[in-house]
Amino acid sequence: MTDQNPLDWRDGRVPVSTRFDDPYYSLDDGLAETRHVFLAGNGLPERFRDGFHVAELGFGTGLNLLAVLDLWRRSGQTGRLRFTTFEAFPLAAEDMIRAQAAFPELDALAAELAPQWGPVRFDLPDLRFEMITGDARATLPRWDGTADAWFLDGFSPARNPELWEPALLHSVADHTAPGGTAATYSAAGHIRRALDAAGLVTARQPGYGRKRHMTTARKAPA
Repeated sequence: MTDQNPLDWRDGRVPVSTRFDDPYYSLDDGLAETRHVFLAGNGLPERFRDGFHVAELGFGTGLNLLAVLDLWRRSGQTGRLRFTTFEAFPLAAEDMIRAQAAFPELDALAAELAPQWGPVRFDLPDLRFEMITGDARATLPRWDGTADAWFLDGFSPARNPELWEPALLHSVADHTAPGGTAATYSAAGHIRRALDAAGLVTARQPGYGRKRHMTTARKAPA
């Protein structure tokens, strides 16, 4: 991966994208935010099964991957988790490793995955990982997969509107399995309306930390 997204480091530990002028995770506790928004917001770990497929808009530091794989292992789930992420500006491996070091609870897992950063695909006994690089507005419509759960984790809609366009969110819905879900930290009305228009049923939920609300969405079962 090449660092196409130069960083500032707030307090020496929180990476902030200079391209989007936005931190990669909560200034309060990024891991707690991930667990609240993306894991609990998608009904995990209760929905896990062998082959469960998570897809994500915005890979960033890899924190969401670490968090969901940690939950997979702690839940005792057997088989393999699939994780596909769409990222236009991958971070350099050294920046990912530095950012992940802010969460000592995940140190062992971060160290296990650290040698993998670079290739766009890798396999572990319990994980199949793929990063699809480029503009998701072009790459997601061409993707032949479907996800059981979506992590919608682009930068703030005000700073990174490209990842929240109605057409892209329609592609998210198109690539969601029947009964699948999506979650995002954003509660912006235009995002809920776009997801609803794409055929998902949204709900406003309590947010994490200073964010009063967040959004979850579900696709009707087959």
